[in-house]
Parts: sequence; structure tokens; C-alpha cells
Amino acid sequence: MLTLANVDVVYGGVIQVLRAANLEVREGQMVVLLGANGAGKTTTLKAISGLLVAEHGEVTDGRITFAGRDITHADPAATVKAGLVQVLEGRKVLEHLTVRQNLLVGAHLRPDRAAVRADLDRVFRYFPALPELLDRTAGYLSGGEMQMLLIGRALMARPRLLLLDEPSMGLAPMLAQQLFDTISRINRDEGLTVLMVEQNARAAIAHCDYGYIMEGGRVVLHGSRDQLEGNQDVQEFYLGMGHGTERPSYREVKHYRRRKRWLG
Repeated sequence: MLTLANVDVVYGGVIQVLRAANLEVREGQMVVLLGANGAGKTTTLKAISGLLVAEHGEVTDGRITFAGRDITHADPAATVKAGLVQVLEGRKVLEHLTVRQNLLVGAHLRPDRAAVRADLDRVFRYFPALPELLDRTAGYLSGGEMQMLLIGRALMARPRLLLLDEPSMGLAPMLAQQLFDTISRINRDEGLTVLMVEQNARAAIAHCDYGYIMEGGRVVLHGSRDQLEGNQDVQEFYLGMGHGTERPSYREVKHYRRRKRWLG
């Protein structure tokens, strides 16, 4: 469904963030993108959804295709119409609108108004707390309520591919687990394809079909859930199964292991 082939991204014509990034998401999969802060994860999502221009960023090389269509330099509204919807990090609700109005904004490009009303009930099945909040001003919601609203708003656009950027950020562990379970249920029940950036590597890997790890703007490792969970370097760096208190970079871990095997 989605392919990034040797994608470079530069900000302000000077700062290169992505370097020959390659990534593939198959239809119906839940795919996770992991990496340290500054690795290029959020930039990858914004390159896909066409939001780089708002931050003076540009895809300078490579190609991004969605459902067989080249979207490398597509207008963001066009990508939404095509079925690609991103939930940005930072809980960007429309603070002065009600929950109901926020949800309806998600469907503003859809002409089928009767189906839009039916989709509200669909969203409520996944987030049963939202109906009681419909008349609440969105800016006064809790962090967990805002995240439910944002994902619900994205579902109102009837996406084929949902991009999630740090959905569990700032949530209590129990709320984060509930959110991951709900995202997995949506993926399973709706067949909705999901590409998720997430810092909670353990939970993200546990719920994904496939995963990628980025360092320095490049994909340095990828594999299925079982392959990632069984990888010794992933266990040490991302799953907290190593020793010591200082967190090395993934490249440092790989370099050390290769050097150690060579010396041995």
C-alpha cells in the first residue's frame, strides 16, 4: 500500500534529515517505526502526508507511492482524499470547538453526510467514553480523552492508511495499554492499515506485524514482530534487557557486537 524508495528530506535547503530512507507497508498491516529522538521518524510521516512544506522541508530525492500512486510532492488535502490520514503528535485538537465539532471536522471532505452520521456510532464503539463528552470543549479534555478524540476524528475521514505519531506520549501506562489494544482492534476489525511512530517500543512491537528502526535518518533494521523481539540488539537497546545505565545508539551497539565477534 505504501512504499518509500531512497527518500531524502532536507529542511531549509540545508539540513538533511532523511537519507535514502526505504520503507514498505502492506495493506492490512500494523507497522511500527522506532528510533531515538531526532532519528527522522516524524519527518518520515510528514513526508508521506505532505506536511513538510509547513516546516520548510522538502523531499529532494526518492519516491513515495501510496496505493500505486506517486504522492512524493502531493498536496496534503489530496492525500487525505486518497485515504491517507495522519494523527499528529502533541494532541492537536481544535481547542475551542466541542468534541462533536472536532469529530465532524474529520469528515469535512466527505460528501456522504448520512454515512458520516453513521460513522459517529462506529467511532463510539471503539471509544465509548466519547458520547458523554460530545458537548465538552475539546481544550478541557484530559490527555487520554484528547488522544481518543484525535483518533476518532481521523477515523471519520474513512482512511485506508492511518499514520499515528506518538499516540501514547504522556499517558499513564494503563491508558496507553488500552489505547494500543483499541488501535489493534481497529486494525483487526476494520482491516485498516496503520503506520505508527512510538517511543514505547515494548508495547509497539507487541502489537505490530512488522517494524522498522531508524538511526540518523536511515532505516538500520527491519523485520517481523518475532524477528524484532528475538533480535539481541533490539532486546538490549529498545526492550531494556541489556546491562548498564547509559543508553548507546543502535549503531554503537551493532559496531560493538561486530567488533567483539571479530576480535573473538
